[in-house]
Amino acid sequence: MSTADKGNAYLERVVAQQAVLEDDLRARRAAPGEPAPPAGPLVKRERAIGGAAPDKAAPGPVDVRITGFWRWKNVLVPPNAFVVHTRRGREKPLHVGLGVSFRFNPSTDSFLVVPGATQTILINAYCVCRELQGVLVQGYVQWIIQTFPVAYRKLDFSDPQDPMRLVNLQLREQAEAAIKDKVATMGVRDVLSDKQPIIEELTARLRAVAEGEDDSDQGLGLRIVTVQIKEAVVSSSRLWENLQKPYRAEQGQLARLAELQSEEAITQREMAAERLKETQRLENERELAGLRARNEAWQFDTEVAERLRRTQRQHDDSRAVAELETQTTLHALRMERERHTEEAETGRLRIEREQELKGLELAGELELARSRALADHERALLDVERLRMRADIDNQQSPASLQAKLIGLLPEIMAKLPKPEELRMVSINGSDRTTVSGLLAELAAMVGVLRSAVDRDTPAS
Repeated sequence: MSTADKGNAYLERVVAQQAVLEDDLRARRAAPGEPAPPAGPLVKRERAIGGAAPDKAAPGPVDVRITGFWRWKNVLVPPNAFVVHTRRGREKPLHVGLGVSFRFNPSTDSFLVVPGATQTILINAYCVCRELQGVLVQGYVQWIIQTFPVAYRKLDFSDPQDPMRLVNLQLREQAEAAIKDKVATMGVRDVLSDKQPIIEELTARLRAVAEGEDDSDQGLGLRIVTVQIKEAVVSSSRLWENLQKPYRAEQGQLARLAELQSEEAITQREMAAERLKETQRLENERELAGLRARNEAWQFDTEVAERLRRTQRQHDDSRAVAELETQTTLHALRMERERHTEEAETGRLRIEREQELKGLELAGELELARSRALADHERALLDVERLRMRADIDNQQSPASLQAKLIGLLPEIMAKLPKPEELRMVSINGSDRTTVSGLLAELAAMVGVLRSAVDRDTPAS
């Protein structure tokens, strides 16, 4: 066996699941160290009347209660359990049946209790098929006790913990042998695809062993309820992959063909849709072109009619405007003629008024000129008279009064003169100071000296 066959994870997972399922289907029993179940009503009644406590039955799949004390005991059997009660010296059992309770004397009696419920046997048959390949066949068998008086004589129910254990082991071995014999004659594909022949072979063999053939008494007193093959697994992962490859290749081919067909159908549909779309587009364009042409024709007719209406309206308006302008011009000419007439009359009146005004102005100017000439003549006469009178007054002034006036003006003259940087003495002699001409001559000489000094002190520009 190769490394790939040793590492078959799927096979290991199936076996592990089968082990878990088998453990779950196995009945749970109380361990020796666990507390006993609570006492029933019969046990409480025995204790109330002073009787002894009931004996604890050995732990097993059937809850059998034993009450009473010493030789006077009662065995209480559940209604879903078979029981057989024998007594010393008796050839036949005292009680045989389903759920039969009885009085029990420990010194002379013996009894056997077997579960009456349906039993399930899990099967894991490692087989070799016709091609000499390992195949794991998983199934289960359900059976039940049909005739207990026959079953307890032919089967071993002596295990106190699990009375059905040996029977299940025997039936499992027979079932595995039948499955292996049937699988050895079948191919791998037949085992994997059609499990009905295995079920029929296994059912026939188990019923022949458990129930007997042709209603004979050779059976075990059991009845096969159902036989099912749950799964068949190829032990070799490489063989399993090889078996899957043709189908996978076929499915891949079918998938590829389906894809090609789908692509072809899609392409055809797309082409049809594109053709339909193009046809619709052309029809739409043709309809749009017709609508556009009709619209353009209508628009052209509308524009021509509107242009004609506008031209006619413009000519009408032009004629109306021309007529209005002619009437306006005629009216303007009439107004202009009337205005010229009015202006001529107004101009003539204005000229006459201006001439009158000019005559009045000339008369006023002549009168004013005459008044001014008279005033100037009178003013000239007054000036002459004033000069004459002033000359007379000046001639009448004495030298003493002239000197007094000059002395009075000297401070003002000195204040206006610049501050002298040097002092010069000017001696004025030889003139007669008693007369005005002599005094003026001295003053003129003094002013000339001062002016020369000022001109010398002033720098040249």
